[in-house]
Amino acid sequence: MPLYQEWKPDENSLAAIWKIEEDEDFFVQHTQIETKIAHSKRRLEHLAGRFLLKFLKNDFPLFHIAADEHFKPRLPENACFFSISHSFPYIAVTISEKNECGIDIQTWNNRIQFLQNKFLNQKEQQLFQNDIRLLTLAWSAKEAAYKWLGRRGIDFIEQLPISSLKQIGNSSDYRLIITAVNSNHILLEGHIHQSFASCICLPNQNHIDKL
Repeated sequence: MPLYQEWKPDENSLAAIWKIEEDEDFFVQHTQIETKIAHSKRRLEHLAGRFLLKFLKNDFPLFHIAADEHFKPRLPENACFFSISHSFPYIAVTISEKNECGIDIQTWNNRIQFLQNKFLNQKEQQLFQNDIRLLTLAWSAKEAAYKWLGRRGIDFIEQLPISSLKQIGNSSDYRLIITAVNSNHILLEGHIHQSFASCICLPNQNHIDKL
């Protein structure tokens, strides 16, 4: 089973990262979903994301997922909150019973060094040192925060600046702070793997003083 990691961000939340090694039939069998997505890889990612929701929460109502006015996937009356990300062949998912969610995963792309000025201001670029892995972590953090906020039209440079980056010991884990458009701080946990970077918004934002 290609489960890379499963963990609990807090007492009300679940999260997991999965590496796709199965064919499409496997995910169709386990989700009973038929999708009209034409592109085969995107169809596989879509099905794998739904599968991982069910893997974490067996009674997750997949067929009740619908996009809100900002195109954020939700359940009716926010029965629970969730977030899905994919960067082939990896899928990341988080579910929370009480809080908004945001998770993101990105595999490496050398072009990110040439694109960093599209999502980082000059101060942020100095913070991330033109390092491909740290730049990917920064992009993943902003994507996770964007999903957590759940609003269209947010400018990643002006409205989601990263104000702090801290490595946890000598590990591949990081804590980041984004000072969002409403001046609220968003605390994230990041991870750098040999194949990807990932970030998740901590469900309980009261933990910000622990950075």
